[in-house]
Amino acid sequence: MVSVTLLVVGKLKESYWREACAEYQKRMGSFCRLSVVEVEEYRLPDRPSPAQIQGGLEAEGKKLLQAIPQGAWVCALCIEGRELSSPQLAARLEQVTVGGKSQLVFVIGGSFGLSQQVKDRADFRLSISPMTFPHQLARVLVLEQLYRAFSINGGAKYHK
Repeated sequence: MVSVTLLVVGKLKESYWREACAEYQKRMGSFCRLSVVEVEEYRLPDRPSPAQIQGGLEAEGKKLLQAIPQGAWVCALCIEGRELSSPQLAARLEQVTVGGKSQLVFVIGGSFGLSQQVKDRADFRLSISPMTFPHQLARVLVLEQLYRAFSINGGAKYHK
């Protein structure tokens, strides 16, 4: 069974985000071993300078890179990534797993995104949308789309 790690910056503070994520985590149990790994968000002042933002991204990036298992296929969620339909995402995951990868890692950054080092480490860059979403909502969206992709590949009726 494939292992999927959702590697994220920060914690979900509101219960409604936690509940939504928990629902998709439960659903995905029949398709994969799913784990969510949270790394601590770098604290920035209220009005950070570009240098402070860069320093925060690099500090978070080091923690994220350390948490990626060796040999894993890594997908970085970033606005400049490629947009895929749900069937295209399902096909990509099928291609990756048939190609021999059994550990998949999806990385979601904090409110300022991901460091360039994390993006460079990624095997694939995925954009949820050209629109901007809170990173807490991005976590829910990614889990839902992963569940949908596994459902498509498993022949389940979830995807219509």
